[in-house]
Amino acid sequence: MTAAQADLQIDRPRVADGAALWRIARDSKVLDLNSSYSYLLWCRDFAATSAVARDERGEPVGFVTGYVRPDRPDTLLVWQVAVDQAYRGRKLAAALLDGLAARTVSECGLTTLETTISPDNTASQRLFTSFAERHGARLEREVLFDTDLFPDGPHEPEVLYRIGPLPAAAH
Repeated sequence: MTAAQADLQIDRPRVADGAALWRIARDSKVLDLNSSYSYLLWCRDFAATSAVARDERGEPVGFVTGYVRPDRPDTLLVWQVAVDQAYRGRKLAAALLDGLAARTVSECGLTTLETTISPDNTASQRLFTSFAERHGARLEREVLFDTDLFPDGPHEPEVLYRIGPLPAAAH
């Protein structure tokens, strides 16, 4: 954790955090915004595979949501990563991702991390590429969902990033 992150705490989300996560996602202007209800459910049902960064008042200022893939119980799929505008530039997304990976590797025995990134999202490409480099893990990319699969287009393809194997101590 850097000095710029020292006043922040990373832990599991709580149901009461759902509204803040929805707001952070909405204000990011780059994420596909899910319903506010889905963020409440996410904080309840997937807290073990998600992380939230809290400021000195305990308010959420960033998050990573993820879940264990049902057909690949060794794989964490990272769904969304977002940081409040006021907290960007502190490498908070990387700290959240590192913290979540360390926790899920330790608690769930996960060995692989996956996410999807659209070709125009260079910030996420850098985040996950540098994550793989920091952890000495292989990074594979392939188109998972092509443009024509999205019924509400236009939508860029979603490229699957598969990172692994993760070291037993992922931080």
